Amino acid sequence: MTDTLNIAFIKARWHAGIVDQALKGFEDRMAEVGADCAITSYNVPGAFEMPLLAKKLGQSGTYDAIVCAALVVDGGIYRHDFVAAAVVDGLMQAQMETGVPTFSVSLTPHHFQPTHEHIAFFTEHFVKKGAEAADAVRMIAALEV
Repeated sequence: MTDTLNIAFIKARWHAGIVDQALKGFEDRMAEVGADCAITSYNVPGAFEMPLLAKKLGQSGTYDAIVCAALVVDGGIYRHDFVAAAVVDGLMQAQMETGVPTFSVSLTPHHFQPTHEHIAFFTEHFVKKGAEAADAVRMIAALEV
């Protein structure tokens, strides 16, 4: 691994205003701790598309880590827990097949309504989760394997 961490950050576009805060939290934490990193952001339509892109990016040999962010809510049409489980399983599979650490900043609230209170809460929570992902990336990157 080089001194500069090359990070791919995949963001689902459903609830983009909230999800994008994960990248902000990630970037802010990396800057706060003085981490030398290059972050390339990718957008996908929804959470379901993240595992395939994560696998392709992992196979490219370009990235030291991949972070994926999504907000998967129960829209009343299908079970959000099915989608969330498929996404997390897919990200784990991509990680195991490529050997590139892949992190999930994907939240699946049981109750989400597009009210001011919920939007504010999850917007703030995604900033926090993005910062936590940055800490995890730095921790894994520091391991000598």
